[in-house]
Amino acid sequence: MDSKRPPFADRIDSLGEFIAGQRRTAEMSLRQLAAKAGVSNPYLSQIERGLRKPSAEVLQQLAKALRVSAESLYVRAGILDENELKSFDVETAVRTDSALNERQKRVLLDVYASFVKENAQAQEEPADHEPKEK
Repeated sequence: MDSKRPPFADRIDSLGEFIAGQRRTAEMSLRQLAAKAGVSNPYLSQIERGLRKPSAEVLQQLAKALRVSAESLYVRAGILDENELKSFDVETAVRTDSALNERQKRVLLDVYASFVKENAQAQEEPADHEPKEK
């Protein structure tokens, strides 16, 4: 291991590789992703090569441009612990999503709650008992 590499370098290499892979999967050029995320082309190139450690704000912009979870990038960057990610629930995700207005958030949460309730009721029914027709 190179003694001049910072302690976070392996994690950043992994982050950069992940971002580059997501970019290629989305069939975007480096320049296109940089423009969508609002960062410079050289800066994005340095992130992908593991030379720069992006801030949480830049990671969020990249996540939005790539249409991936910002939290997954935070974990790869070492900003968020994987155990913290597991406690990040659907309701929190919906409530904190700035792309949705309050009415849309309420509707999504209502639909989600109804699915959770329906699944809980289905698990309570005996396995040999057919669900009732509505």
